[in-house]
Amino acid sequence: MTDDVLLTATTVSANAPANAEAEHPSTHLSVLLTETIDALLAGRDTGIYVDATFGRGGHTRALLARLDANSRVFAFDKDPDAQAVGAELVALDPRLTMIHASFADLKQQLANHGLSHVDGIMADLGVSSPQLDVAERGFSFMNDGPLDMRMDNSKGVTAADWLMEIEEADLADVLYQFGEERHSRRIARAIKLAGRMNTTAELAEVVKVAHPKWEKHKHPATRSFQAIRIAINRELTDLDVFLPQSVECLVAGGRLAVISFHSLEDRRVKQFIQHEANASIENTSWTPMPLITKNKTLKKVGRIAPSDAEVDANPRARSAWLRVAERTQEAIQ
Repeated sequence: MTDDVLLTATTVSANAPANAEAEHPSTHLSVLLTETIDALLAGRDTGIYVDATFGRGGHTRALLARLDANSRVFAFDKDPDAQAVGAELVALDPRLTMIHASFADLKQQLANHGLSHVDGIMADLGVSSPQLDVAERGFSFMNDGPLDMRMDNSKGVTAADWLMEIEEADLADVLYQFGEERHSRRIARAIKLAGRMNTTAELAEVVKVAHPKWEKHKHPATRSFQAIRIAINRELTDLDVFLPQSVECLVAGGRLAVISFHSLEDRRVKQFIQHEANASIENTSWTPMPLITKNKTLKKVGRIAPSDAEVDANPRARSAWLRVAERTQEAIQ
């Protein structure tokens, strides 16, 4: 028996709505859609909720479809394209408020809207399918485009500029830590020797040539692209800041539901929930931003994997995990 309750998503809830994305073909398929909303609401149909990663609005639409007229949803996203999609949804449903910010700013942004606590918070971590599929965003080696990779492409440093600025040793550390790339030093050296690269195809080719051993069924640049994207968007840093704030912002009985797609994200979510469920300040498994409390702030509800049917319909779901926890007290003492 593991320390988590493993739930397998094999059937769709009998009272669940039809896929809210069916009428929005421009959106990507949201992973674990019904399971996330079921876990977040826990049988309720009213309250104030947060979608910390709006994306193209799949989870938000499904949540709104389950809530009554007095409920409210606050959706966060750094991506201007996501904000444009959200603005269209706000025009149709005034219960939704869009916030152009990282979920790392959760507590302050909610305070700006007069809120200290909400009834539930969900997050779908990582890059979204539209970001990967649109070549101009520069996230994928599958579609040649400008080497950008910024989730908020209205500000910040592009991947092309970042690669010119970073030292070789530091780049090797990023590739190893954020991409778990065993050949990080060799690849970092090749990238720096290549000089300025402006397209994803250029970077992918440099990594491909430098990589001494390709993983089966995986492009040799997969890990390097993931690592660079995580670094320039501060994805893990923002997650480390977000998780403690999410607990502070939940009412007693409120749910936290987080979907992750790779081990670096999932390990952080798992360790954080374990730390807060074990109620020990000596517990050092959660090191980035521990909550200094002897009280249990979370109760583990479980972890859910996508069904075989969902993976067949959407192969990007195959590595997803949904972890769910529940707030156990109203305020940290």
